[in-house]
Amino acid sequence: MSEIVIVDHGAGNLVSVANALRAIGEDPRIVTEPGQLGSAEAIVLPGVGATSPAMARLRATGMDDALTAWEKPLLGICVGLQLLFDRSDEDGQPCLGLIPGTVHELGASLLPHMGWNDVAHTDDPLFAGIPQGEPFYFVHSYAPVPREDDHVIATSHHGMPFVAAARSDNRVGVQFHPERSGAAGMHVLANFVSALSSVRRVA
Repeated sequence: MSEIVIVDHGAGNLVSVANALRAIGEDPRIVTEPGQLGSAEAIVLPGVGATSPAMARLRATGMDDALTAWEKPLLGICVGLQLLFDRSDEDGQPCLGLIPGTVHELGASLLPHMGWNDVAHTDDPLFAGIPQGEPFYFVHSYAPVPREDDHVIATSHHGMPFVAAARSDNRVGVQFHPERSGAAGMHVLANFVSALSSVRRVA
């Protein structure tokens, strides 16, 4: 079992993410302040809603600086993924700046994009063992546009192609909700946890 913490910044999917991690055998801790990170091996940054209030909560607790300095594995989910980028067009405010790029509104006539959609992915370890075109569950109106193409590890389509997952070193995020994506979502979470053992060996 790995020591995984979930950052509470007021995200609506906090409990469901924690329950999903428990379902794969983990016992995550929910934290609100940097001093609670302790000996954590990985952070999960969930999110439902908008980037501005999420960043305001992170700044108020000092968690924004802790996340910026964090070098161990970090998984962002939905808004948690968007927070990893430089800024979001949703409100124009700066985000964490861990992956170069900007979050833009989806170019689609019907928003939000809500429901199951197929995902095409690279051979990134996060998607190991998951077939191409596997559907995942999305609820969003914005998606990131990384500055570098090699940061894109999965895409989907809603009115136009959009980034469904991105990575920069140990910082990885998904636009879909793995905790609501059935067996495939659990597989993604299990892959994230499995990767911790290799990171531990390197360290």
